[in-house]
Amino acid sequence: MPKLRTRMFQSWFRMSRPMTLGVRAMLEDSQGRVLLVRHTYTSGLFLPGGGVEKGEIAEVSLRRELIEEAGAEIVGAPRLIGIYSNHRVFPNDHVVLYRLDAEAWQAREPTSRGEISQRLWIDPVSPPEDATPGTKRRLAEVYGGGVSDGYW
Repeated sequence: MPKLRTRMFQSWFRMSRPMTLGVRAMLEDSQGRVLLVRHTYTSGLFLPGGGVEKGEIAEVSLRRELIEEAGAEIVGAPRLIGIYSNHRVFPNDHVVLYRLDAEAWQAREPTSRGEISQRLWIDPVSPPEDATPGTKRRLAEVYGGGVSDGYW
């Protein structure tokens, strides 16, 4: 059922928005770990984030999504890592990736109810097996000296 629901949601998004934009964050704690989240509606571990709403700028979306999914309020300046094509997953989709070190955010109660089933702090050099391919590529790029091909 989750795959069908995801496909239906993507189809609706595709028809209502010819191009989509999302934001994700590499949220670091004081030990250098990075937060990954598991959603209730799809498999795998993801960097926290979500869609940019119509009329919203990317950093505003990032702030909203981090409070919702991660329980993290941005108090410093997020650093832009890059903008990636997510065409492999969804045609004409793009992801803006930011990085926030431990001093750039503070913990608060997540506002999302029922969307996130797990929040997991991980070593960014050795992510869990079920981290999504895009998540693994970005972690390797930023923390392992990997090269970006521009695709999420």
